[in-house]
Order: sequence, then C-alpha cells, then structure tokens
Amino acid sequence: MKRIVSAGLIGLLFGTGIAVSGMIDPAKVLNFFDFAGTWDASLALVMAGALLVTAPGYRLVLRRRAPLFNRRYHIPAARRIDPPLLLGAAVFGIGWGITGFCPGGAIPALGLAQPAAFAFVAAMVAGIVAARMARSRLASAVNA
Repeated sequence: MKRIVSAGLIGLLFGTGIAVSGMIDPAKVLNFFDFAGTWDASLALVMAGALLVTAPGYRLVLRRRAPLFNRRYHIPAARRIDPPLLLGAAVFGIGWGITGFCPGGAIPALGLAQPAAFAFVAAMVAGIVAARMARSRLASAVNA
C-alpha cells in the first residue's frame, strides 16, 4: 500500500510541475521546435531545471542499499543502443513534434479535459498494445 500511495503522490507532484510550467499546452511545446518562427526556450529551461534536481537526487538515492518501498532497485541493465531503442526514440520524437504532447504532458492534461489529450493518450495506448503484440509475435517467430 505504501508503494501505491508513494507512486500516486510522486505522480501528482510531477503532473503539478508539468502543469505549472505550462508543458501541458501543446502550442507551447510546438513553439519550442519552431526555431525559424515563434521559438520559445521555456521548455529547455524546464528540462534544465529537471536535470538540476534529478542528477543529484539519483546520486543521493542510489547511495541507499535499497529503495524505501521495495527490496531492490530496478535499474535497466542494457547499456547498448539497439534498433528497438532507436525506433522507439524516433517514434516518440515524431509524435511529440507533430502533436506537442508527450506522455508526461498529456496525462496531466487529461485533468483539464483537453480533447486533444484524450486523443493522444488513446493513440499512445493503442501504440503500446500494437508494439507489445508485434514484439510477442516476433519473439514467437524467432523461437519457433
């Protein structure tokens, strides 16, 4: 129960930060990508602020033997840049550039009942399901 409450509070804090910074507004995000027009550097400042908090936070937290509400840390072991990683990053970037939404901004935007956020999240869920099905079929074909 502590893990669920903790995750909920952390998600609420993250979503509040995204909302307060204006990153749930797709127009603001799209302006960040418009270097030749109405460029808005505020997204870069939000990202820099996040890194200033996250980098020392990780160093501090990882000094502990284990997390507060789990037996061990679940840190990805893969260090290799492989085709699935590159494809996923490309799809993420293209989707973000086209819609102005990423999961971190779209999910808090649901709370404001933005229709575009609902469409984005539905498409995101469909993409996750399709990707999992494709990976499962590929794994079955390789193992057959």
